[in-house]
Amino acid sequence: MRIWRLAVLVAVLAGLLGLPTPPSAAADPSPAELRRLTKQAAQLEKLYRGQLQSLEDIKLQVKRASATSGTLQAQLKAAQEEVSRIAQTSYMVGPLDGLQLITPSGDPYKVLGQAANMAYMANERARRVESIKKLIEKSKQAKLNANKKVEKMAKEIKRLQAKRTDIEKLLAKYGFQQPGGAEGLTQRMIQVRAEIMANFPMKYGVGCLRPGDPGEHGKGRACDFMMSRGGTMAAGSDAANGDALAAWLIKNGARIGVMYIIWKQRYYDIRSGGGWDPMSNRGGVTANHYDHVHVSVF
Repeated sequence: MRIWRLAVLVAVLAGLLGLPTPPSAAADPSPAELRRLTKQAAQLEKLYRGQLQSLEDIKLQVKRASATSGTLQAQLKAAQEEVSRIAQTSYMVGPLDGLQLITPSGDPYKVLGQAANMAYMANERARRVESIKKLIEKSKQAKLNANKKVEKMAKEIKRLQAKRTDIEKLLAKYGFQQPGGAEGLTQRMIQVRAEIMANFPMKYGVGCLRPGDPGEHGKGRACDFMMSRGGTMAAGSDAANGDALAAWLIKNGARIGVMYIIWKQRYYDIRSGGGWDPMSNRGGVTANHYDHVHVSVF
């Protein structure tokens, strides 16, 4: 009987305090759909012979949006449980008769303490209810945002699939090269690096092969041309040198076999249509490519 009365009390208190009935919740992104899209993305990257930055970026957006949604749902659950706990405590303490404060039949300090405790719990409950209202809306928006990112990924995969014929022609033009030699780079990457360094000063160095890297660096088909000391944003003439290199690569990319470049939190991928596209924040100067120009070749 007590459990039933408690449930009724929680519901009544929620109504009195304005706790909204949760709206029809937006559905979480379907795990099955995410697995299907991830598999399709992997197949496309294999077909396109390397990472597709548009897909890499959207996958990062989906991951972050899903994580935000999950965190908010956990916070919402915790807040709802806290309101229930406060309501349960109020129920067990029992109502306080106003007459007791005037003519207390027991210990007046105990009565005053009970009154203060009840007032505190009421204020705390009201604060928690307001928090739940906000969390419900934030959680709903986070789920909607996560679903939009998944839809965006599906559209990008469909767009890239439609370009398959053009991409196959492009890949046939450049052929396929395996890494070789002591450096573990493809011959094309070695030639591109040599031509870049013949035209641009590289006072901060160049980094290429990264054994075990899942991307182009691990395949010997990418180099990072440093425009500052690692971790420091390029500025002044260094930044201008990076801009000039990026422009040169776009102009000469078709001739020398450049697949894509990344510079200043943007990427230029000739397989997915060319043109600069913004890249999501990846957490730092180096990760966002503000200290080096990344170059991947076919």
